[in-house]
Amino acid sequence: MTQPEQKPPRSFAGIAGIVAAATLISKVFGLIRQQAIAAAFGVGAAATAYSYAYIIPGFLLILLGGVNGPLHSAVVSVLAKRQKSEAAPLVETVTTIVGSLLLLVTVAQVFLAEPIIDLVGYGLEANTREIAIQQLRIMAPMALFAGLIGIGFGTLNAANQYWLLSISPLLSSITVIGGIAILTVQYGKDIIKPEYALIGGIVLAWGTLAGAVLQWAVQLIVQWKLGLGTLRLRFDFKSPGVQEVIKIMTPATISSGMMPINVATDLYFASPIPGAAAGFNYANLLVQTPLGIISNIILLPLLPIFAKLAEPQNWPELKSRIRQGLLLTAVTMLPLGAMMVALSVPIVQIVYQRGAFKQEATELVSSLLIAYGIGMFVYLGRDVLVRVFYALGDGQTPFKISTFNIFLNIFLDWILVKQFGAPGLVLATVGVNCSSILMLLWLLNRKLNGLPLREWSVPIFGLTVGSIVAGVASYGTLVGCQQVLGTQGLGILLVELGISGLVGMGIFTAIAHSMKIPEVDSFVVKMRQKFFRI
Repeated sequence: MTQPEQKPPRSFAGIAGIVAAATLISKVFGLIRQQAIAAAFGVGAAATAYSYAYIIPGFLLILLGGVNGPLHSAVVSVLAKRQKSEAAPLVETVTTIVGSLLLLVTVAQVFLAEPIIDLVGYGLEANTREIAIQQLRIMAPMALFAGLIGIGFGTLNAANQYWLLSISPLLSSITVIGGIAILTVQYGKDIIKPEYALIGGIVLAWGTLAGAVLQWAVQLIVQWKLGLGTLRLRFDFKSPGVQEVIKIMTPATISSGMMPINVATDLYFASPIPGAAAGFNYANLLVQTPLGIISNIILLPLLPIFAKLAEPQNWPELKSRIRQGLLLTAVTMLPLGAMMVALSVPIVQIVYQRGAFKQEATELVSSLLIAYGIGMFVYLGRDVLVRVFYALGDGQTPFKISTFNIFLNIFLDWILVKQFGAPGLVLATVGVNCSSILMLLWLLNRKLNGLPLREWSVPIFGLTVGSIVAGVASYGTLVGCQQVLGTQGLGILLVELGISGLVGMGIFTAIAHSMKIPEVDSFVVKMRQKFFRI
């Protein structure tokens, strides 16, 4: 969003530093929230029901209300090219359109809660099913607030407000943690008993809804202060800016909206596997904590840059920025995935294994974490490329690819669940993401009149080999530490994890540094200077 007489824009590394600090705080609270759920409910009825009831509300919160979601991306892509005076009318009109549609979605969830739960959880026990239905009805209004949050994210991002953008999700974690704390004080250890599952499930649902409302309210206050829109209903649907947002947002939302179909497919195949649904939630949180931090660091600063470089005369610089995004993704996601594969068991033990979360649950979640770790790079790399299409005003291409991937996901789920059980469903998702990134690169190569794909592939291949070497070294160090120190006690586990992780990351850092990748070296130097200054 261009504004007269502004301070010089922050550098990519400067923005990344702010985003990293704020997102880290938010993700730490998210991890604590999941630890609280695991300790209180394990993989019992309350947590399992919540996994099914949260599918649609949670999906909408991530899809519409998430940073880098289609609403956020569409609003940023349009506002980044316009004057501040155009922002408030545009934001208010988009809010009116989106709010009206999502109000209908909210009502539909309330009335259709039973068939929805029966569809996504066909094998649930009767008690778990009833808890899930009540949870879904409580969390149904999250559909509306998800849309409002997403618009707020895009508006604040375009106005260079990165701190609140990255830290506000912690409010949802705080409300859930608070609810569990009150429940624990009132019922003590009895909370894990089956007869208290309904109460626990309701507390989880209300805490989740309260967090979404609070997150939206905080954003709205900042928008008002900046003059970027209020709650005023506005119907200026023919405005060029509004039409551009709709042009990007509609196919992007539909494309991302394919995700619940894939999630429902995964849960359909997972429902006969005991504890699998709750296990996915726990493993996914371990993945999303670092992934969320790194994706925000990379995508939040790049999205407005992509939008400003969308014209053909700027495509050489756009290609350079795409390379930067992919290489930063590789240098962060590849070693992180390798560490998750090598150290999955101690990670899960340290984070979750206490209270109702027993060794059997650790084995399940660690196996899922290994599968997630394999696909870390393609997950974020796909998101980088999708944002380029959004910046170019093309939401149709990602939509078509997502449609194809629904059928691919069903096929891979059917094949891989037979071979690998629950981890096979995660590997199916990895396969879908690999398919997506290859198709996006091929189409982007045609759209931008050629990309230096061979040149880009050399450093990415080198970083992949370096990550494998680092992972093997990290696992070998872990085995050695376990033979000397044993495997019992939180302190010992922390020491072993720390030593093994440092060895692996040290080896990867040495390999990456020897490759002398300009974008990575420059970014690391600027980030180091930023944190030293802080």
